[in-house]
Formats: sequence, structure tokens, C-alpha cells
Amino acid sequence: MIFTSFALALAQLPDARFRKVLWTGIGLTIALLVLIYAAVLWLIDIFASGDVTIPFVGEVTWLGSLLSWGSLGLMLFLSIFLMIPVASAITSLFLDDVAHAVEDKHYPTLPPIPRTPFWDGLRDTVNFLGVLVGANIAAIVLYVLFAPAALFIFWGLNGYLLGREYFQLAAMRREGREAAIALRKQHSGRIWMAGCLMAVPLSIPLVNLIIPILGAATFVHIYHRLRD
Repeated sequence: MIFTSFALALAQLPDARFRKVLWTGIGLTIALLVLIYAAVLWLIDIFASGDVTIPFVGEVTWLGSLLSWGSLGLMLFLSIFLMIPVASAITSLFLDDVAHAVEDKHYPTLPPIPRTPFWDGLRDTVNFLGVLVGANIAAIVLYVLFAPAALFIFWGLNGYLLGREYFQLAAMRREGREAAIALRKQHSGRIWMAGCLMAVPLSIPLVNLIIPILGAATFVHIYHRLRD
């Protein structure tokens, strides 16, 4: 079911509505990462703008530049982790567009439903982003304690969170919040597995830019298959 749903989502990628969400999501994601990087450079400029005197060496005027170049490498590394909450949260704003495109093509007999109000979608997105960031910060302790298994913990944790939220967002459009939660709990193992399969490529730079839209479409298919 999971791989069939993903194949259907991948085959629909040339759809104009898919491409619109894809490029919008990529643009907003890159813009947000650039803003985060700019904020890091601004903080470095504040704390390292003056000359530093080192005993037996004298004044060091290049410390700010050194830290700035180091921060670039740090941000490239952190983007692997930041991309999961950032790209996924941004794309979830456009889930309605993806879901409508999927249902128009593959489930044309379904009755039409109104779009999710913008502010409701924004609220769910902010909550989703907060949960993802908070959970990953809390999991740093586990990453340190179980370093050899850190990557698998990362995939398992984010797979659970991604599956939980993406499935609920897809199901709530037609089921309502309570029914969507009940359906998710009924099929929690399969949804977690689908989320893990989404989390793995999300940790690969550049590839992770395209995965959120494919994940959103995949979970729309999974929802309809599980409901049936």
C-alpha cells in the first residue's frame, strides 16, 4: 500500500498544481533557511565585531571572518535537521492544493468539500512546526547517549511525527479532527512506517526539497485506502 501510494504520487509530479506547490515550497524553504543563516551571521557580528587580544599573539582582527565561514559549514550541517520541520511545515500549508489535485485525478467520484480556512491551516502548521522542533531538541540527549543508533532514532522519531501529522491533515479534510485521530490510531503502525520512509530521504540535502509534496500526496492516497 505504501509503495503503491508513493508511486501514484510520483507519477502525478508533472501535474501543474503539483509543480506550483513544489516550487513555492522550495522557494519559501530556501528563503527561511537563508534568514536563519543571516540571523546567525548577525549574532556573530555582534559578539565578534571587535578585535580580540590573545596573550603572546596580540590583536586578532580576523576572528569574526573565521566564525562566519565556520557558521556556513554549521548551517549546511544543520540544514539536514532543519529541513524536516521547515520544509514539511511549509508544505503542509499547501496540503489542500495537493489533496484536491490527487482526488480530482484518482478519486473523481468523491463529493467536493470546502477548502480548509487559511488561519486554521496556519494554526495547524505552527503547531506541527513547534512539535517537530521541540521533539528533536529533546531527542538530542538520546542522540548523545546512543550515538551509534542516532540516525535510526532520528528517522524513527521524525517518521512517527511526520506520519501522525500528515495523515491527520489529509484525513481531517473529510473526517473531521476526532474521526481522523481515531483512524490514525487504528492504523498507527502502518502510518509510522510510511512516515519513516518519508523521513529517510528528508535527511538527504537537495533530495529533501521534493519529498514533502510527494509525502503529502502519498498520505492522501494512504488515507483513502485505509478508509476503504
